[in-house]
Amino acid sequence: MSHFNKAEEDDWMTVYLKYLLFVFNFFFWVGGAAVMAVGIWTLVQKSDYLDILASSTFAVSAYILIFAGGLVMITGFLGFCAIIREQRSCLSAYFSMLLLIFLIELVAGVLAYVYYQRLSEELKQHLTQTLTENYALPGKTHITHSVDRLQQDFKCCGSNSSADWQHSIYILSVESSGRVVPDSCCKTVTFKCGKRDHPSNIYKVEGGCITKLEGFLADHLLIMGAVGIGVACLQLLGAVLTAYFIYILYKEEEEDAYSVM
Repeated sequence: MSHFNKAEEDDWMTVYLKYLLFVFNFFFWVGGAAVMAVGIWTLVQKSDYLDILASSTFAVSAYILIFAGGLVMITGFLGFCAIIREQRSCLSAYFSMLLLIFLIELVAGVLAYVYYQRLSEELKQHLTQTLTENYALPGKTHITHSVDRLQQDFKCCGSNSSADWQHSIYILSVESSGRVVPDSCCKTVTFKCGKRDHPSNIYKVEGGCITKLEGFLADHLLIMGAVGIGVACLQLLGAVLTAYFIYILYKEEEEDAYSVM
């Protein structure tokens, strides 16, 4: 009788854990879609600013999230199959994939956090140099477009202030046609509107474009880090549940083998 009750209890535990894993796997799959969406959203939102960032860490973090998100969605589908079939080999593969994705997303989250810590210093060192040494020069069209987009999107002018443009190679050259700032500094962009730097004509923002861009990137990095680490923790929980499910199946196989003997 006690053996029968023990077997009944084990069957109940197996069914309960199986449905729990189904629920987890559903949220796991949704989390993977969310991770991929955040990575894509980040790249799309800041793609025009990539050329004025000195480090590729920001982009790498986003690409890792996209890769991990896609891997999560594939693994989630395989997880449903493994849970239905209740095969230890399939579940072991699923468990290994969970741990791998956990490490990948944890790395992405940590990269985002590390880059967040040195974001301000990098922008201060690199943005002013980009504006003064690369803007509107031959072969630097991509940088010129990025700077113009930056100033128009954030309604700012210069890295710290519009005075930064006084040291620009472009502004000091004859190609500027007498402009004191690029036309993208103007509130209403018209041809050669940059000849006049009065506050009524151009953007005069305290802290310049550095402050605006830093806030924008910091918000994205925090979201990337939070989503990456949050989903990674969810996957760790799933790995624990899967490992326990594998253990239960192993014990059942042992008991079945013993009862046959």
